[in-house]
Amino acid sequence: MSETDLRTLSENVLKHLSDRNMRLITVESCTGGMICAALTGIPGSSSVIEGGLVTYSNALKSSAAGVPESILARYGAVSEETARAMAEGALCHAADATVAISVTGIAGPDGGTTGKPVGTICFGISVFQGMSHTERHIFSGDRADVRNATVRHALEMLLKI
Repeated sequence: MSETDLRTLSENVLKHLSDRNMRLITVESCTGGMICAALTGIPGSSSVIEGGLVTYSNALKSSAAGVPESILARYGAVSEETARAMAEGALCHAADATVAISVTGIAGPDGGTTGKPVGTICFGISVFQGMSHTERHIFSGDRADVRNATVRHALEMLLKI
């Protein structure tokens, strides 16, 4: 995805959320804040973006995003269950946010297993007093490709709420 395409997608997400009077918090692991950065790079994003958390470690997923240690122990950091808990937990802790998106995964080049190969990414969306939704995808390419595909997909998910 070109930088121009990412900017256009980010602008569309901000307009979509603004039109619905929604405020967003991002909770990111494998992308290290790239989703929030793509959105906050757009002038006026402060009317929609509440903030972002980068929760790389399990300890921070638990303490900052409210992921129960039992979920991490049972399903691991890279799971739809953890992605859901990250989004739901962050939404509960963010004063004015009405929607949260989370990503957790294995961007590579190391860390993959047979059950969770490199490129495995889990997404979570939680809407205040509404639904939660998760998805799991496997993206191909090098670390940069996986991270960029993750950002693009997360933004596309936000356009669907």
